[in-house]
Amino acid sequence: MGSVAEARTSLFVRELGLSDRVDYRLMETPEEKDRIYLLRYNAYLHGGVTAKSESQRVSDHFDDAPNAWILGVYVDGELCSSIRLNVLTSECRVSGSTELFGDVLHPRLDQGEVFIDPLRFAADPEKARRFPELPYLTVRLAYMACEHFNADTGLALVRAEHQAFYRRVFMHEVIAEARSFPGFLPKVALMASDFRARHEQVLARFPIMRSSAFERRKLFMRRSERHSSPRGVVASFDRASTVPNS
Repeated sequence: MGSVAEARTSLFVRELGLSDRVDYRLMETPEEKDRIYLLRYNAYLHGGVTAKSESQRVSDHFDDAPNAWILGVYVDGELCSSIRLNVLTSECRVSGSTELFGDVLHPRLDQGEVFIDPLRFAADPEKARRFPELPYLTVRLAYMACEHFNADTGLALVRAEHQAFYRRVFMHEVIAEARSFPGFLPKVALMASDFRARHEQVLARFPIMRSSAFERRKLFMRRSERHSSPRGVVASFDRASTVPNS
């Protein structure tokens, strides 16, 4: 017990020093997205989970879906990691998880459940060694999205060796056994956690997951929304407007 608590305390002491150097960015332009696709390729090739390609890019049609947010994590101005978040509702169900596990998710979406589906986690191999906090800082974005978009459930497609991390941090449980994901060599299981039921427990154990409403609005508001909103007015995100108009 003591060693676990000490390790966790050490992690967040280190993170407090790193937090002033971290910048989250919503990647929207073709040039911004291309940097993410290259990061994915290098990370996945290094990890042995994708094959070599001439394009040296990893992307799919879910990147351009109207319910997708592609986010980059920068440290000292350098791109270190990335994740894509798809917000799933009964009206907009486009994501890798619904394509792979539609038999599990569509009935729940029919009942009005809202999911955050984080996929395409990637970290620069060299920077991941320098910053062991990087996985926490990256998956924090999914937790922020759960709160911002009033989600019921956080999802994750996870290969076997990473499932312990999601159980420990988000209290995820496997709800569907591993299947093959296109373009990704290891099989992945579908994991999920009840956001509202686990929220306070997660924050108590991992305070890094806390965020302010201002931080969330600033991060998830698209350029088009920022330009169209009157100064000082921020669009609200209630359950009826979790997905932007296409």
